[in-house]
Amino acid sequence: MSAPLDVEALKEEFLFKVFDEKTFSFSGQALADYAIACGETASRYTDPADADFQAPPTIATSLQPGQRMPKGFPKVAGLGMDAGKAVSPKAPIRPDVELLGKSHMQDIYTKTGRSGRMVFFVIRMEVFDPSGTEVASADTSVVIREKPSV
Repeated sequence: MSAPLDVEALKEEFLFKVFDEKTFSFSGQALADYAIACGETASRYTDPADADFQAPPTIATSLQPGQRMPKGFPKVAGLGMDAGKAVSPKAPIRPDVELLGKSHMQDIYTKTGRSGRMVFFVIRMEVFDPSGTEVASADTSVVIREKPSV
């Protein structure tokens, strides 16, 4: 049994504050292997020799931060579940380019269902190339069905 989360206080303390930075780099073969595993057939994603070779647009959903939640974020009692992913490609991701992923809490909101209140957390990783250009962003949504306070 626990008291419901104070969502407004969590928003005030944690929204839009970068809590993790991590670098990523992919070889051409790794990008091609990823594309093929995803069922991609276009040569610009599957053939490193293609003049326009690049990562498939979904690659940003495979990037994982080093830290899943901000330091000091409260443990939430209840059943946690993956609530979905969303990716926004902005520029091609090329092989052997060091990328910087910066993660922050993008949104916190609630919905009430038949089984009670659910709290949604949206963690966004924005991915930048060495010039500071954002090449993609990926949102990971997590939902926790709160245990009712009885």
